[in-house]
Amino acid sequence: MTNPTVAAVADAASGPVPPPAHTTELPPSVGAFHYTRYKPWTPPLEEGGIEPGRHPVVIAGGGPVGMALALGLANHGVRCVILEADDTVCVGSRAACISRRSLEIMSRLGVLPAFMAKGLPWTGGRSFYKTAEVFRFEMPHDAQQKLPPMINLEQYYAEHYLLEEIFRRNEATPGLIDIRWGTELTGLAQGDDGVTLDVRNAEGSYRLHGQWLAACDGGQSFVRKALGLALEGTGYEGRYVIIDIELHSDHPTERRAWFDPPWNPGSTVLMHRQPDDIWRIDYQLRPGQSTEEALQPPAVAEFVQRHLDAIGEGHLPWKTVWTSVYRAGAMTLDSYRHGRVVFAGNAAHAMPIFGVRGLNSGFDDADNLAWKLALVARGVSDAALLDSYSQERIAAFHVNAENAMRSTEFMSPPSRGFDLLREAALSLSEAHRGIAQLINPRQTQAVRYAESALSSEGDALPAGPLPGEVMAEQQLAQGHLTDWIAPVFTLLVLRPELASPPAADITRAKQGALPFAVRTIAGLGVDGADAQASPAVFDALGAGDGAVYLLRPDGHVAARWHRLPAGALQPALARAATASQELSA
Repeated sequence: MTNPTVAAVADAASGPVPPPAHTTELPPSVGAFHYTRYKPWTPPLEEGGIEPGRHPVVIAGGGPVGMALALGLANHGVRCVILEADDTVCVGSRAACISRRSLEIMSRLGVLPAFMAKGLPWTGGRSFYKTAEVFRFEMPHDAQQKLPPMINLEQYYAEHYLLEEIFRRNEATPGLIDIRWGTELTGLAQGDDGVTLDVRNAEGSYRLHGQWLAACDGGQSFVRKALGLALEGTGYEGRYVIIDIELHSDHPTERRAWFDPPWNPGSTVLMHRQPDDIWRIDYQLRPGQSTEEALQPPAVAEFVQRHLDAIGEGHLPWKTVWTSVYRAGAMTLDSYRHGRVVFAGNAAHAMPIFGVRGLNSGFDDADNLAWKLALVARGVSDAALLDSYSQERIAAFHVNAENAMRSTEFMSPPSRGFDLLREAALSLSEAHRGIAQLINPRQTQAVRYAESALSSEGDALPAGPLPGEVMAEQQLAQGHLTDWIAPVFTLLVLRPELASPPAADITRAKQGALPFAVRTIAGLGVDGADAQASPAVFDALGAGDGAVYLLRPDGHVAARWHRLPAGALQPALARAATASQELSA
């Protein structure tokens, strides 16, 4: 067919890795996407090749997690420098499924319209055993939701849209996000007051200083290796070839999985539609199959044609645009904070592809970390707030990993026992729909920080999200509830006509150092509030006769009350930000 871009073989801790950076030629265009090469830039240096001053935050890695973190910091007015070793956005679709929770995060970063305009929404999928359909799943979705449960969007588009937003922020505030392309981190040292970093680009080498270093440099993380750290957990032997093809097919956007298909017996094949008529095919290599041979263009072409013939689309023209190999693993660092260094995304953990928890977990990392690192960098909160980032996101890793590993053990059985269990479940699932639930891919969803040290005790409500949970979306009389949740601490007052919070406490919170806002949702026909909602919305949030929620900048509930007691708001704010009551006052 064509000569596709081929990524290097990856291990369980890294996921797919991009091909080596080209020095002259741009990566080939894919569909409507055209690559741009960005030139390295060296700042003015003092004698000895040292950049003067100290940056509040330096981010190692300009992939989607690093750029999301930078935009999150920018929401709080904190400047940062991004060091990106490559000089383009990523090559290949890579992480291609973006969850509803991640889309909510993208909304806070200002890129949701671009994601939604290009991405392909979907709600479910089908699984086949040999050629018979044995399971159909639907992700949670109802009329209250503003966003679909999932969109498909190639990672190069995601990075491109995040980068465009960085350019827009820099136009408004020059130098807010200083992204340095083609700049490789080569050394680091840290002290009590910051980090010292050695870098190099095509123009030479230099040294810079930062108060904090955020390691978002992926599965092959230089920072992780430089600190002598390693991911620990479970690695699986199952290997998947990942193939992007350009195919003009009218099949709808859904996840399809074939178990033990006649055209690839003893294996599993997955298929997803992506924008620009790009289709993602993942297929499992059988034991003994050579990874290198499977990636050869003739082998790729032979498999894809065989697969398309089997599903009735072999007559359509197609071409290969990218290939890679992936080995599943559920692995993590034991702490995401090491002194002045914090880790996020694949630098902190590795997730199996099943349930699409990789990049989505990385976006959640960035969302959790951004406001905390901003408050610490500004001196508003104690550095212990970053320990809560590590604790919460490691707890989330274990929740995600448990579901992902269950899916992985079904998709890539680690032993003959698991293989027999899968064969039995699949063979019975067509006739016994209860057994078919074992095939459920358990797609990612928002995780509750159940044991968060930042949550305060409040009141028991008859319904609604608990402390540590994300505020549930609701359809309002006009718009949606999330339209009113900004990346600040938000006091959400439901039915203020029945009980308003103490005015003195509200005034004190607004005058404090923490970013704080009050949003009021009243009943239908009640004027003076930010928005109005039906009784069903208030019932769903446990606020039939009123309630008050304190939301963190990442949208998680910090505290909730039936009636906000006088003097309760400041301690809850201080606890949520690991700040003194004086700072939050």
